[in-house]
Amino acid sequence: MVKLYVDESGHESVRRLEQIVVSAMARVEVPSAVWRKHRLTEIDTSTAARLVAGFEEDFFGTDDSDSRFRIVQVSPEVLDAAARLTGTAGLRAYDAVQLASAEAARGADAGCDTFACFDVSLRDAAARSGFALYPQG
Repeated sequence: MVKLYVDESGHESVRRLEQIVVSAMARVEVPSAVWRKHRLTEIDTSTAARLVAGFEEDFFGTDDSDSRFRIVQVSPEVLDAAARLTGTAGLRAYDAVQLASAEAARGADAGCDTFACFDVSLRDAAARSGFALYPQG
């Protein structure tokens, strides 16, 4: 998700996505990642603040537009699935929540069958869960 806002390797392909389903955890993860880039002096304070504000407009919507994302709430069922994924797929906590959220979205809408990610272990786990991967390769 950070690639939607920060010019990182692969950001062009992510920005072409039209429909994006995200876990409500993205509300914490994206600002955290942006501010981490600031702490590492990769971006300055005003840039970090601008990027976080842009993400928040996309997440919550504005007076003139709806949220850019379809948001999966972190329900007890999603947390239960995520807890299992930490063991069965060897995922870190937030990664497990992201994959469990994607599985919940796919359960509600079979058309949600593609998982966008650049993290190798999370991509592998999503592929094992039957998701097509984006970007391919």
